[in-house]
Amino acid sequence: MLGLSALSTAALSNASAAATDETAVFAGGCFWGVDAVFKHVKGVSEAVSGYAGGSAATARYELVSNGDTGHAESVQVRFDPAKVSYQQLLQVFFSVAHDPTQLNRQGPDTGSQYRSAVFYTSAGQQQIAQSTIRQLSAARTFSAPVVTQVVPLQQFYPAEEHHQNYLALHPYRPYIIFNDMPKLEQLRKRFPALYQ
Repeated sequence: MLGLSALSTAALSNASAAATDETAVFAGGCFWGVDAVFKHVKGVSEAVSGYAGGSAATARYELVSNGDTGHAESVQVRFDPAKVSYQQLLQVFFSVAHDPTQLNRQGPDTGSQYRSAVFYTSAGQQQIAQSTIRQLSAARTFSAPVVTQVVPLQQFYPAEEHHQNYLALHPYRPYIIFNDMPKLEQLRKRFPALYQ
């Protein structure tokens, strides 16, 4: 009986921790690299590749790849705000996960499905994202204007299973080596306190 009680306490503790987690959704090109970056940020408990910006009927890779569904390849990030703030996630997103000055493209990938976007889930997230973009622009952090959209999240649709955790499962694919591994190295160098 004591074992069951301890198990129940542990389950309640885990449920309580999950209840304090928040969700953020970012689009920054191919979701493989964005997913891998956020999986290596302390305080992030889950990163899921998927689609945002379109309807359920078209939330499939073969349709999204055409670039006319309204979706962007996105990553849903679940995080503990006591360990990593939304502002810190935005810093990682803008400086490591992708190039926010590229319109409807990232690296070799082109089309509106690869656009830069912050899909906010609350008014607070909207304000922080817009403020961050204003600060980046005022500081002339980039040599070109930030083109990141800040839009409300209507719905997030997880991508097919073979797209999940792609970098960890395919670390030697040329696309991963050239486009995504450097992002992890930048995360480690620029945000050592957040890297895991």
